[in-house]
Amino acid sequence: MDVLRRNNVKVTGSPGSPVVMPAHGFGCDQNMWRLVAPALAEEFQVVLFDYVGSGGSDPSAWSAERYGSLDGYARDVVEVCEALDLRDVAFVGHSVSAMIGVRAAATAPERFSSLVMVGPSPCYIDDDTYRGGFSAEDIDELLESLESNYLGWSATMAPVIMANPERPELGEELTNSFCATDPAIARVFARTTFLSDSRADLKSVDVPTLVLECAQDVIAPREVGGYVHAAIPGSRLITLDATGHCPQLSAPEATTSAIRAFLRELT
Repeated sequence: MDVLRRNNVKVTGSPGSPVVMPAHGFGCDQNMWRLVAPALAEEFQVVLFDYVGSGGSDPSAWSAERYGSLDGYARDVVEVCEALDLRDVAFVGHSVSAMIGVRAAATAPERFSSLVMVGPSPCYIDDDTYRGGFSAEDIDELLESLESNYLGWSATMAPVIMANPERPELGEELTNSFCATDPAIARVFARTTFLSDSRADLKSVDVPTLVLECAQDVIAPREVGGYVHAAIPGSRLITLDATGHCPQLSAPEATTSAIRAFLRELT
């Protein structure tokens, strides 16, 4: 298997520069970074990719067994790093990819030097001492709706997730991204995402970490950003003046500036 073809890997920027690896979340692909990646490529080598089952990846490589766990996606990340012989990678994970990055760094610590978590959530379901933003019943209803009518769910939920109703084109873009995903694959990824609990994994993080949250985010409320920040010793928390769950599209300049400033301090 050609890993670079399997994951539709695209490398931009200057060879030999520090490596930044942005990773997309559920229902998306590397195109989510199109407003951020060119600016990062001015001073970093940027490695973009699609998880198997997303975007331009090779769908024949997908299996429910492998991608029914976040570990399967983390293996994608590590295998791309191995194929390109990357080390000291700054992994920039959006949404569920923030926790995928934690697992990848724990699996192959020699490959990763820092983490940037954009809208992270280690657990979406509330419990007695934790607020993830959803009740167990909320998640059950979300998954049932997604599984019974994925295209309808996408059209309804994408604008809510994106927010920014004054810019409807952003919600339309996310809707189109969701709808481009095979519904059978999306159902598995959705369960993997929304039923995961990675809170215990946070204590394993021992690389410099930036947590980027949005001022208003229906998927990852600010309590979650605070929890992640508190759970990772020495991490930095920045609250972007942005609304919605996808600041790389709704507030690309602020997102880029925060990432670039953090990484500059490390080089």
